[in-house]
Amino acid sequence: MKRLRACLGAATGVLLTAAGTTALVAGHASGATTALDNRWYAAAPYLMPLDNDPPDPAAIMDATGLKAFQLAFVLAPNGGGCSPTWGGTAPVSSDTAVQSVIDTVRAKGGDVSISVGGYGGTKLGQTCADAAATAAAYQQVITKYGLHAIDFDLEEPEYENTAAIRNEIGAAKILQQNNPGLYVSVTTAGTADGTGWFGKQMLLEAKSQGFTPNNFSIMPFDGGFNGAASQTSALTNFNAILQSTFGWDQATAYAHEGFSGMNGRSDSGEIFTQADFQTVLDYATAHNMDRFTFWSLNRDRQCSPVDNGGRTSGTCSSVAQNSWDFAKYSVRFAGTTPPSTTPTPPPPPTGCKTAWSSSAVYTAGDEVSYEQHNWKARWWTQNEVPTASDWGVWQDEGAC
Repeated sequence: MKRLRACLGAATGVLLTAAGTTALVAGHASGATTALDNRWYAAAPYLMPLDNDPPDPAAIMDATGLKAFQLAFVLAPNGGGCSPTWGGTAPVSSDTAVQSVIDTVRAKGGDVSISVGGYGGTKLGQTCADAAATAAAYQQVITKYGLHAIDFDLEEPEYENTAAIRNEIGAAKILQQNNPGLYVSVTTAGTADGTGWFGKQMLLEAKSQGFTPNNFSIMPFDGGFNGAASQTSALTNFNAILQSTFGWDQATAYAHEGFSGMNGRSDSGEIFTQADFQTVLDYATAHNMDRFTFWSLNRDRQCSPVDNGGRTSGTCSSVAQNSWDFAKYSVRFAGTTPPSTTPTPPPPPTGCKTAWSSSAVYTAGDEVSYEQHNWKARWWTQNEVPTASDWGVWQDEGAC
């Protein structure tokens, strides 16, 4: 899905066996916090910490009660290679900017998961030699940031590459084995039928490798969707795919299923409002689904000026909302009630007075409008253009 976001050997600190299934892993980075309940990692919305006008996570936590964030995206270097970077440009090994964001979240009792992949860019599964090398690159990320959770976002063009998907799924299995308790989600494209051909091939690859993550999540947007009913229908269909692929019963399939939505206006012009999110949240909790998340917190604020759904932005939702409205649905999925807040209503619009005329005579107290502001005359005047001044004839009464 479009999200407006716009290896040759084992990595240092990881010694893989020939089978690629066991490892000696360096300890978690110093300062790592105790893991949150997995429900928080399952509820963590996506946040781009380096792009799309990143919001302050501490402010979001204070306003909503949110405790976990899904930081995006780790990719291969744009020039090639098998070392992890942020967005293809900023090496994880020398990062301090994202570490600062993580430190801020953890200082307030929260935590992060990190998402690898996403739409576009070059993925490590495409450039690393095999699953073991791919896992070694991702282990650097886990170790540096002391992670308790990781998300594999497998989309275009990577999930059309059989070898790349084999590497990614194999890496996810190795990381799951070598990091006991690590919460692992796998996110892929959604369609009206649940997921498309490439998504189904990815599930078959996981089955062939004997890999079961905490959940497989679909993104039911950018595919001709129209509100919550079409999304819950896709989730029902995806549940049937999970059952038939893995031999699970319905309840087991739901326990390994997740939803990853897009708040506001999607790339293809679909609109998903707060009411849509509530409907999908109700469906997810009623069916005991494992994950409920969305793209993205960078977009969880109203456009200024209000956009009314006319464009898709990476920094606002293009629907009417209060800041962090959509984050509160993630908080509810985690089992917590967001703080009660009463939004400050905007001041009522002031009507414009009769337009100023250069030929009219005005006396003290007369009111006019000029260039979308109202003005009041302090004394007699004629043919004096309304201009803001402490000593002029016109007193600015504000926009109208």
